[in-house]
Amino acid sequence: MNITDKNKIPEQFFGFVESSPVSYLAVDSIKKLLLDDGFSELCECDRWTLSGGGKYFVTRSGSSVIAFILPENAPHAFSVIASHSDSPCLKIKPSPEIDAEGHYVKLNTEKYGGMISSTWFDRPLSAAGRLITDDGGIKTINVDLKQDVCIIPSLAIHLAPREQSRSINPQKELLPLLSGSGGSITALAAKAAGVSKDSVIGSDLFLYNRDRCIRWGSGGEFFSAPRIDDLECAFSSVTALLRSKDSGCVRMCCVFDSEEVGSGTRQGAKSTFLSDVISRLGDSLGLSSEDLKRCLASSFMLSADNGHAVHPNYPEASCPTNRPYLNGGVLIKYNASQKYTTDGISEGIFKKICRDFEIPYQTYVNRSDIPGGSTLGNLLLQQVSVNMIDIGAPQLAMHSAYETAGSGDLLSLISSMQAFFGTRITMLRDGEFKIEYA
Repeated sequence: MNITDKNKIPEQFFGFVESSPVSYLAVDSIKKLLLDDGFSELCECDRWTLSGGGKYFVTRSGSSVIAFILPENAPHAFSVIASHSDSPCLKIKPSPEIDAEGHYVKLNTEKYGGMISSTWFDRPLSAAGRLITDDGGIKTINVDLKQDVCIIPSLAIHLAPREQSRSINPQKELLPLLSGSGGSITALAAKAAGVSKDSVIGSDLFLYNRDRCIRWGSGGEFFSAPRIDDLECAFSSVTALLRSKDSGCVRMCCVFDSEEVGSGTRQGAKSTFLSDVISRLGDSLGLSSEDLKRCLASSFMLSADNGHAVHPNYPEASCPTNRPYLNGGVLIKYNASQKYTTDGISEGIFKKICRDFEIPYQTYVNRSDIPGGSTLGNLLLQQVSVNMIDIGAPQLAMHSAYETAGSGDLLSLISSMQAFFGTRITMLRDGEFKIEYA
């Protein structure tokens, strides 16, 4: 990716968001960026033949991708950034059409991830995902309806005067209105994909918010969009990879699916996807088991997932002494129970990189009486044991159908990741490291 004007980066991110309504299409968007930059696509079912200086990527289940650039010579270590492709939304159930009063057709849905349910009412919704077809062989086709097809209408305040204080029943109240008579979401998806409805034998379809991304504020300092968590980190990591310099390390960008539902899938962070790729990479390059373990000893990973900025209307919800704000810089995330992987060593290494490149950063810790969320870093450590830190960009309204972040933080995040990819970290002995820059 050739980004010559940093002021255009938010708009390029907007294009990425709008082409990535679900994880399958987010990976398609990433694949296009990689292919345009000269990367070669690998397949897990093929034999890999890799060469020094080569640029490669591989996908799993169509919704996770690992891209990497090899150094010209034997790799010194692995420099890895991991993020995720999925966001909270509504998944369309099988046989979803429900007749309502003989006058409406609504869709049967279920919640995917920890969404803020109230934010999905009264918004234009579309559907995207993948269809599985049988046309002489099983084939997967990604699809995006790219049109406003349904809405979840609120109940008028006059009919529910206490509606603000009640909980939302997802089986009753999060069922979108599809049509006035008849209508099939599978038929609409098949038409959009250019296949017959009868050939569709399986699907993974999700609803997504069609609201456009916007940049706003008195100086354009904020932006709002669907799926900022975690497409901001996915976009930033791929952008940084494409702009990075050779440090003698394998520069690797991983975007995993299923983070919002625990990562327990064959394409999630709990799977063997990353360890499989690293093992096969080592085999193809002729690295012995000893060589690979030595590389991993000096390796470092950024677990990249957004965090919470101090909310202007709820400042008491944040930690008393660690108070990140929009446009204050990259977040370094901490948790004593290790929901985030940051420790003193990884904190020190990342802070040194940021300070040496004059990149602003902030610290984030949950209030001690609020458990907070988790992410994918500590799950990846179960597969590949390397030094790791949890970072991200600060944002507001996380898990809303429409989230808010800072324009400057997007630039800081990309800059920090690009600087990281250009850093050569050498473990001299346990707890002692040497830092060099390309």
